[in-house]
Amino acid sequence: MHTQVHSQSRARGGLIAWACLTVAIVAEVVGTSFMADAARHGGYLGYAVMAVALAISYYFLALSVRGIAVGVAYAVWEGLGLTLLTVVGIVVFKDSLSVQQMIGLVMAAVGIVCVTLGEAHTS
Repeated sequence: MHTQVHSQSRARGGLIAWACLTVAIVAEVVGTSFMADAARHGGYLGYAVMAVALAISYYFLALSVRGIAVGVAYAVWEGLGLTLLTVVGIVVFKDSLSVQQMIGLVMAAVGIVCVTLGEAHTS
């Protein structure tokens, strides 16, 4: 019985850590998107939103490492943030990517999947 309770608690802690990492990634994407908008169009409100969102992002990233290895959490945070920001750049800011850049992003995404799957098996 004790082992079952411990494994349920550990699973819940891991789920909370991944939820915190998800919040950190979303906040990073929001903050960096507002930074890009402010840099391109001016205005201090965008920089203010950026500062708050990035502070939230780092806070939740820090919380996530309670249940996820720091290297894994950082790799997923950075990699998914990069991928999502690329999508925002293309959709919102009308950025374009070269074939080489697209290949690099696909390689980064594959690496993130490998790192994440490795974390799931070592927990």
